[in-house]
This record gives sequence, structure tokens and C-alpha cells, in this order.
Amino acid sequence: MDALTRSTALSSSDSLDFESFYASAASRIRRTLAVILGDVELAGEATDEAMTRAYERWSRVSSLDNPAGWVYRVGLNWAKRQLRRRSYDGSALMAPHSAEQPPPPDPRLWKALNGLSTDHRTVIVLRFGEDWSESQIAAALDIPVGTVKSRLHRALNHLREELQ
Repeated sequence: MDALTRSTALSSSDSLDFESFYASAASRIRRTLAVILGDVELAGEATDEAMTRAYERWSRVSSLDNPAGWVYRVGLNWAKRQLRRRSYDGSALMAPHSAEQPPPPDPRLWKALNGLSTDHRTVIVLRFGEDWSESQIAAALDIPVGTVKSRLHRALNHLREELQ
């Protein structure tokens, strides 16, 4: 079944439900990915790719406890694959910050966040930027809650050290 056939297979009520979801979640997911990835353009592409996949699977994704978490994880995984491909091609891993990206409120915090691994930056941004619980983060990333707690602990310790 091609993408056009799959996309027309949704009922009109499912389509409207997805449109509401997209309207409420897409910009937030794009912004969160931009902070984690440090690349506004890649975050936009990742969000678009993940939303397309969610639309194709909307009957299953819509029944999840946190559809936005599923979309976020798909987008992050897609972006990580793109970054790995870029590194294999010899190009830079992180694009320079675009003019569209708002300046960080505290350059020291921004620098400290960028010093974290992607895994640690992800849990920090989801916990404190998106206000997700540890269990929501664990479900979205498909990792144990204990791993989320451990990453948060290590990341917060790193941030404390960098900001003192």
C-alpha cells in the first residue's frame, strides 16, 4: 500500500482528530527537538517526518497514553540517524544556529546544556522544558524509569558543576 492509499484510508473523524493533535503538538515537539539537537532546521524536518508517520499509523498512535511522546521519539530517532549519516559524509554534526532560533536567556546555561550528551540533554529538556513526569519520559523514550532518574541525576550534577 503506497502512502497516498494509506493516507486516504483514515476516516474523516480520524483525520480531524489528527488535525487537532497536529495543531496542538507540532510546534511544541519542533521546539523541544530544536533545543535538544541544537539545529532548528533538522528539528523541523524531524517533526515533519514523525508527524507523517503518526498520520499513517494514527489509529494505533491515537490510542497511546502519550501520542506526542511517540512522535517525539520517532522524530528524535530520525534526527539521530540523519546526524550519523552527516558524520559519515564528513560534514559537521551540528549546523550553526539559525537566525530564527531565539537567543538563550542565559548563555552559560545554553553552553552547559550543549555540553551534555544527547541522552542527558533529552531528559533535562523533557523534564524541565516540557514538564513531563519521569514515567512519561520513560514511556516516550522506551527506557526504564530508573534510567530516566539516573540520566536526570547525572545531567543535573553536570549542570551544577558547569554553572558554579
